[in-house]
Amino acid sequence: MTKTSDTGTHERCPGFSRFLGSANRLTGSAERLKAAHQRWLSLVIGAILASNVAGQAPVLNGQRMDGYKGIWFTLGQFYGKGSDGQPYAKASREPVFPYGDKYSGGLGTYTAKHTPLAIYCPQVEKTFFVYGGTTGPNDRHLLCMVSYYDHASDRVPKPVVVHDKQTVNDPHDNPSIAVDDAGYLWIFVSGRGRVRPGFKYKSNKPYSIDGFELISEEEMTYPQPHHVAGEGFLHLFTKYTGVRELYWETSDDGVTWTADQKLAGIRQPGDSRGGHYQTSATRDGLTGTFFNRHPNGVVDQRTDLYYVQTPDRGQTWTTVDGTPVQPPLEDVASPARVIDYASQKLNVYLKDMGFDREGHPVLLYVTSPGHEPGPPNDPRHFRVTRWDGEAWKTSIVCGTDHNYDMGSLYLDERTWTCRVPSQPGPQPYQGGGELVTWTSMDQGATWRRETQITSDSDRNHNYARRPIAAKDPFFVFWADGDPTKLSESHLYFADSTGERVWELPYEMEGEFATPVRVEASIDE
Repeated sequence: MTKTSDTGTHERCPGFSRFLGSANRLTGSAERLKAAHQRWLSLVIGAILASNVAGQAPVLNGQRMDGYKGIWFTLGQFYGKGSDGQPYAKASREPVFPYGDKYSGGLGTYTAKHTPLAIYCPQVEKTFFVYGGTTGPNDRHLLCMVSYYDHASDRVPKPVVVHDKQTVNDPHDNPSIAVDDAGYLWIFVSGRGRVRPGFKYKSNKPYSIDGFELISEEEMTYPQPHHVAGEGFLHLFTKYTGVRELYWETSDDGVTWTADQKLAGIRQPGDSRGGHYQTSATRDGLTGTFFNRHPNGVVDQRTDLYYVQTPDRGQTWTTVDGTPVQPPLEDVASPARVIDYASQKLNVYLKDMGFDREGHPVLLYVTSPGHEPGPPNDPRHFRVTRWDGEAWKTSIVCGTDHNYDMGSLYLDERTWTCRVPSQPGPQPYQGGGELVTWTSMDQGATWRRETQITSDSDRNHNYARRPIAAKDPFFVFWADGDPTKLSESHLYFADSTGERVWELPYEMEGEFATPVRVEASIDE
């Protein structure tokens, strides 16, 4: 792609967790007084965070950075060729090729379990978005960033650090975003297991990134906040209680939250542990979530597909046909199960979900025979599973070459579209590739390749994300990066046609800049 210009471990001050403990889980009207106390604590904590911490570099919370630099990451679970008839050698912590890492690369818009990452607000004609950034091209210092694209002026400001993760380099700690009825931005910064906490922040002013107030510190991973108009928040997330189990909480105002309630902790008979990953969406007050299961907590064996929904922010839960279910779900053969993929010996990697014109749920995901990267675990397929009002229907969109190839699903009145990195990129059989548009005119029954969005790239593109209420030209956004070695990671967005791509400015001198148009040379 060539440009043509149109113009690890979270360390905190000793006692922070203890200091925050009384302000984390506020429940009931009797404790609303504590909310005011919590706000006062957040101001004190913010002042402390803004100073040097035990000799560390200054915390960057609230600062504007001089460009859009995505975080690069490697999991460090590498696979090489096996011997004695085995397709894979034993996993290595050191780089091994040709198959490489389980996942790695430019992961500023990671994970699929962080959602949403962008929201278009027509009141101000801006798309607000969050991502995992860093301090420099060779740095692995995670910054939880927020910014916006101004549709009226075709400009972006310098992005703002909402939360500096300091010594953490892991984009599992990336943020998600919500916008309330008054226009306040809410940033949900993920933690990681029980080692690093998550954080909730609220913007100081509506539709503004100029400053944020720390609301809480708590255990939450993979935040999926949903703001239901006129009602309040429903937050779906993960806690590492055995191993990765699904929870929800609600709030009318974003400050006072209910106690965490477990949604799912499915275990096979005899298993002591379980686990799930999920992706969720809300339409007209109905929130649905698809999730897989991890047999005995083994994430590399993730399989099966389940779906539940709630019309009232978690007061009641049902299957897709309205059959009531009582959380937490614990049985493998729950009525919420959509597909038994375990019997097919297939892994399930969730990507994105939405609702069609009838309000029926639809899921985009990848299936694979195993967790290791490389050709021995072909074929891998992007699939769509949809409810047609009477039964679940599944179709194959296209093949792909990596389990962690991630894109998004768009469900218009007549046309369904997947924007996914299904074309092998400059680093084939590694995470990501070249982005391609696939369309369906028959409610997902059949698919055809429409447009190649990127080509001739230096680095793989991955984690193409759909803004809520997406509006051209900021219709999909993503990051690039070389999965095989530490590299720069740039951020991009494209319009709905896929024929126009822009790069967010990697370096900025002024307070605002116009994104740079990228021209792709495509050999169809």
